[in-house]
Amino acid sequence: MRRLPLLTSTLSLLMALLSAACSSGEARHDAVSKPRVGLFSSLPLYWGEGEFGAMLEGGGQKDWVREELETRFDLVPLDTLEPDALAGLDRVILAQPRALAPSENVSFDQWVTQGGQAVILADPMLTRHSRYPIGDRRRPQDVVLLSPIFSHWGVELLFDDSQPGGERMAEVQGQAVPVALRGRFARQDSSSCAVLADGLLARCARGSGMAVLFADAALLDWDGSGPVPQERKDALWAVLGPVTLDEPADTD
Repeated sequence: MRRLPLLTSTLSLLMALLSAACSSGEARHDAVSKPRVGLFSSLPLYWGEGEFGAMLEGGGQKDWVREELETRFDLVPLDTLEPDALAGLDRVILAQPRALAPSENVSFDQWVTQGGQAVILADPMLTRHSRYPIGDRRRPQDVVLLSPIFSHWGVELLFDDSQPGGERMAEVQGQAVPVALRGRFARQDSSSCAVLADGLLARCARGSGMAVLFADAALLDWDGSGPVPQERKDALWAVLGPVTLDEPADTD
């Protein structure tokens, strides 16, 4: 009879350890259940535009886009589109990326053709404010330079410099999306891409993969004056349909 308290205590400890192990396993399952999505961008979406050391130590404030993406994705920041970087990813977001090296153009095209799902936000006249002056390598790409791969896919990104400035709304996938000094995609005769939403969107089937191109990046901006409106978050997910594996509807 004297052993009962010890036995009860031991059983309680074992039960507590088992419960903790189950909770830990569930947490790990939740962590790995999010799809891994690559993010390749010249915009300060992942690291921010503050001091790099502070951001590595967790002192920098996350951009709202990163926070929103991480609600659904295990986000992987990319600094190249070479094969090693794309290996293991089946979805990638390019947001106002830098110009690609010839080998990256080939690698990325092959990755899409082999089943990759990509969304490219390509702004011909970026309106986002940067603390860095023109010519500074840390400054986001003011004019997107993706002509080689766009031409290979059979589309051209055009810009109308007579359009009014300022942010306005355009309809994409039945959702109002903010744009500012937007571009327009034009389809070439040999293209397998469909141009939609008055040229704001191009949907390009490549082998067993898909790339959706969006001719603006103002959607990703926010001046920090209060919480980001839910409408802007909804617009982000409407544009990112392919990487969430939702089928985008054809929009005239």
